[in-house]
Amino acid sequence: MSRAALLVLADGRFPAGGHAHSGGAEAAVKAGRISGAASLEDFCRGRLQTAGLVSAALAAAAALGVDPALLDSAADARTPSPALRVAARRLGRQLMRAARATWPSGELDALARDFPKGAHQPVVLGLAARAAGLGPEDAAYCCAYESVSGPATATVRLLSLDPFDATGVLARLAPELDVVARAAADAARKVVDGGVDALPSASAPLLEISAQAHAAWAVRLFAS
Repeated sequence: MSRAALLVLADGRFPAGGHAHSGGAEAAVKAGRISGAASLEDFCRGRLQTAGLVSAALAAAAALGVDPALLDSAADARTPSPALRVAARRLGRQLMRAARATWPSGELDALARDFPKGAHQPVVLGLAARAAGLGPEDAAYCCAYESVSGPATATVRLLSLDPFDATGVLARLAPELDVVARAAADAARKVVDGGVDALPSASAPLLEISAQAHAAWAVRLFAS
């Protein structure tokens, strides 16, 4: 296993399309729920403990070799918002293109054939990690980090927030990210024997509602 592959997969410059998505931050900024570093930290903490945990567990399970079709259905069941399901599959399709070019894999090829319009992004990420020789903890860390780094980066653009302040938010969340990644990997191991019901199903209703409203905006900077 090359742990350096994790740096490639988690790098914001990896061409997986994440730069076009704010993780709900754009809607939160417009609603006044994010106005600076402190409220960004609150937003990211909530996202990490809910959507981040679920996504990280899905990715870890995929990295363990759990049937990706079952995981994709589990992701659908845990994503009530049609807008977020569309965004997750769009991101999954873009990530699939990048992953297959970077780490050619029969499992990635099969998933691309089975889901021509895109599987959920965490499922693709987990298979990409597996193709790169990484383990479930690595996939969980990558997904959990993405759940907070996306909104932090987007807020720099949306509010002209000082990038140093945004990075400080991510650094302060690091201990909680450790906890979430470990919990996600533990849950993923239970899926191997117990099925996808062992996956966490933490919810963030306001994220779901805001995503639906955001999708209907006539003018927006980010896709989600």
